[in-house]
Amino acid sequence: MKPPLIKSLTRDHSPLSLRMLGYILLASSVFTLLATGIQVYSDYRSDVSLVESRMNLIETSYREPLARSLWSLDQKLMRVQLEGIHNLPDIVHLYLQIYPDQEVELGEIPGQAPTLQHTIELSYSTEDERFDLGKLTITASLEHIYASLRERIMIILGTQALKTFILSFFILWLFQYLVTRHITHIAGYAEKLNLNRLDQPLVLNRKPSRGEPDELERLQEALNRMRVTLKREIEKQQQDAAEIRKLSQAIEQSPSSVLICNRDWRIVYANRKFTEITHYELNELLNRHPKELTPLSQDSVDNESQWRNIENQVERTGKWQGEMHSTRKGGERFWEQVVITPIREEGDTATRHYLIMGEDISVRKRYEQQLLRQANYDLLTGLPNRLLALDRLKLALTQAKRDNNRVGIMFLDLDNFKTINDTLGHDAGDTLLIEASRRISGSLRGSSTVSRLGGDEFLIILPNLDDATGAERVAERILNAFRPAFSLGGQDVFVSTSIGIALFPDDSDNSSALLQHADAAMYQAKNKGKSAYHRYTPDIHETSHERLKLETLLRKALNRNELLLHYQPIVELPSRRITRVEALIRWDNPEHGLIPPDKFIPLAEESGVIISIGAWVIHTACRAARRWREVTGEDLAIAINVSPRQFRDPGFVDTVRAALNEHELPGSSLELEITERLLLDDSIETQSILRALDEMGVKLSVDDFGTGYSALSYLKSYPFDTLKIDRSFINDITVEEEDEALVNAIITMAHSLGLDVIAEGVEDESQLAFLIEKGCDMAQGYFFSRPMPPEDLLEWAQKNLNVPVS
Repeated sequence: MKPPLIKSLTRDHSPLSLRMLGYILLASSVFTLLATGIQVYSDYRSDVSLVESRMNLIETSYREPLARSLWSLDQKLMRVQLEGIHNLPDIVHLYLQIYPDQEVELGEIPGQAPTLQHTIELSYSTEDERFDLGKLTITASLEHIYASLRERIMIILGTQALKTFILSFFILWLFQYLVTRHITHIAGYAEKLNLNRLDQPLVLNRKPSRGEPDELERLQEALNRMRVTLKREIEKQQQDAAEIRKLSQAIEQSPSSVLICNRDWRIVYANRKFTEITHYELNELLNRHPKELTPLSQDSVDNESQWRNIENQVERTGKWQGEMHSTRKGGERFWEQVVITPIREEGDTATRHYLIMGEDISVRKRYEQQLLRQANYDLLTGLPNRLLALDRLKLALTQAKRDNNRVGIMFLDLDNFKTINDTLGHDAGDTLLIEASRRISGSLRGSSTVSRLGGDEFLIILPNLDDATGAERVAERILNAFRPAFSLGGQDVFVSTSIGIALFPDDSDNSSALLQHADAAMYQAKNKGKSAYHRYTPDIHETSHERLKLETLLRKALNRNELLLHYQPIVELPSRRITRVEALIRWDNPEHGLIPPDKFIPLAEESGVIISIGAWVIHTACRAARRWREVTGEDLAIAINVSPRQFRDPGFVDTVRAALNEHELPGSSLELEITERLLLDDSIETQSILRALDEMGVKLSVDDFGTGYSALSYLKSYPFDTLKIDRSFINDITVEEEDEALVNAIITMAHSLGLDVIAEGVEDESQLAFLIEKGCDMAQGYFFSRPMPPEDLLEWAQKNLNVPVS
């Protein structure tokens, strides 16, 4: 059976304790044997020394007596003496050799027993001489010494073995209690230690040392420090791994394409964005140089040279940044903004990899090209714009100075473009501009430049002219190109152009002056009746200057109170009673006197001043209508002409509403006359404005009906109340059968639509009689009264209101 401690060690799997037990037993055994041997040897030597001492004592005690017995030849005494020696302890044999040849032997020498011999020389001395008598050899047996030694050895071995065994097991138990069990616990803790148990410290079931920490405490502290350090390192590694994952995800999901190349510029990584942009699969990219992604073509040499420069610059400066014309897998080219930098280890100057980041800027490049085109070309017509045209003009003038040639400058303006744009709408206006630019371009030769300056104005540059007739021939071709009708929204419209011509160096050697001269000549062509061209002459500048001065004065006229309204009565037929008046604007300028509307209204429309002038007219007319109502007690309506540009102003309806509210007038007190051309723009905007005015009770009238635009189909769609026949048809109704039939048809048609008819320009009795006969509802003209200031009208109205006009 195994001892309990052994069983415990075996059960607890403590090989170290078992080995230590073996080492203790071995060491104890060796020590015991060594100690026993030393002690036995010491005892042996002590016993042998006793025997030797006894031998020496015998020699001392018996040498003289034996020598006398031999000298006296006393055999009996000699035997007694020998037997006395033989009977001493441990003496087993005596051998006496008597000189010369006698021997005496007493006892026996043991065969196997260990013995110790001692020889005594026997001699006798006289005063004169010394005589050698013989020698005695004494043999002592060591048997009892060896027997005693064996007994002592057994006792010592047994005692030492028992002590060693007890001490060894005590030491082993002590080692087990103080060391082994803790080491076993530490080993178990270490075996169970993992990433999920780093928060659990190592705790030993022992009291801490009072003084300096012992080895177990140091081991415990070292393991706990290692645990904390390991935990920190793992947390750091986890953080680093999280950062790496985040960076990896950032690179993989980056909106920019990313390539990583090795030090030989071979691709080792490409992110998802790169494969999406280039359509390459990752396995098609690995171990290839980025320059190989551009197929062999005419750009191959440039591509090779570019990458050589890139590699040199990255090595020299540590960065390359720029735009590259890259290629997708299918061969499609696209623009990239690329940044290339080397990747180096911290503290190391050697390049490990190269990072290539790119961004597809194809859209941006298209926008840049578009912006470049927008900066130099007109978006609508595709012609060069003012900026590019002026640049080409300067270039043409520079070349002409060098070659001693002429340069023709032509300014073109489409006649009645604003009318077309306002009546048919902006889409029709854009179509007209596109077709006009096509016809102008088709009339020029290759070296000439045609550009759109803005609106309906075009500039033509004719380089290398020999004389002025070359520019005039081009102008003739352009005029001829404009003679066919333009198809605008399914309608054929005839549009002409006016052309102004200036020549370098005849008229000026300065580009700005040439442009001014051509512009002035263009307005002179318009004054000639349009659809014409005019060559610049010095006197034209004065006319152009006058027009510019007039426009400046017109812009100041409102603030200087130079504008005023005259009113012309409109009478009812056949009663000839006054029912309303038409407000007609006049400009009384201190410098130029009374300026007629046909001279400044077109200028106001071109410059945009018509918006503010129109608002002033509405407010002024409403104020006069309110005063007339207060003075006369009668509701006298006022008719006001509205220009197309004023009608399309976003604040027009609000202006009318504000004027009626300010002067506390019903909508029926105001009648707005709209040109027939405006009706041709059948837009949602036009419909909403007319309906808003109708909802306010404002009367609506079609002005200048029958002047060339067929608007009959729209009269039923809009809420008109009145139709005004243009004075050009009234002038000859008594002499021209066509005019008579046309006026009769207009009156009949208007009545069939429920509209009242007003005839403009009635100047004699015969015209009035015809209109009454045909059933015309109202009339106005010099036959009844000329336009007059508001004070005169008030006086006239007080005399003639509700009284037939003779």
